[in-house]
Amino acid sequence: MNGKILAVFFFFLCLAIGCATLESPKGAEKTPVITQSFASKEIRIGETWKIYLNASDPSGEMKEISSIMEQAGQNHPERITEVSKENTKEFSGYLYLSTASLANVLDGTSITLWVQIRDKSGNLSQPAIFPLTIKNEATQEAPPQGVFREQDLGPMVAQKSSWINSLFNSGSSTYSGSSNPGASSATPPPNSAPGRRR
Repeated sequence: MNGKILAVFFFFLCLAIGCATLESPKGAEKTPVITQSFASKEIRIGETWKIYLNASDPSGEMKEISSIMEQAGQNHPERITEVSKENTKEFSGYLYLSTASLANVLDGTSITLWVQIRDKSGNLSQPAIFPLTIKNEATQEAPPQGVFREQDLGPMVAQKSSWINSLFNSGSSTYSGSSNPGASSATPPPNSAPGRRR
């Protein structure tokens, strides 16, 4: 009698474990992750700004790095940096942006940069947020030693798409966290909201 009860118990236990195993892939959609990030909060006018990232993707499908910039009085288009084939699963390095390419840069100009990784399916990582003040006299802070590789990931290249500007000027969603230590909380542009592109 005890043997039959035990057999029934193990049957239902195995059934429950099997159902849990079948359901887990549905709930957990794998997306790229920015694990660490850093950028100096001040640089000189005309200097090239370096934005350091460590990122990974369990599926090995990272395709591009999307950057959206907010600057008072300016609508900057999305900037894209392609991820090289050897970096689609994991990378460590820096993006760069010449402040000479920005419009109306004066002493004390402030911008906020939103950076996300997009995979081949259009899934986006959570954003890393970088505030920057551009000054006549400033020293660009170096990244913490031993955390990032000095690998050039490429420049942030502006995409001249009119739909980006229309999205940039429409509603927004709130995101209160950041992979960037010390970065202030802010509201990201709607086209860089976390999750999958639709």
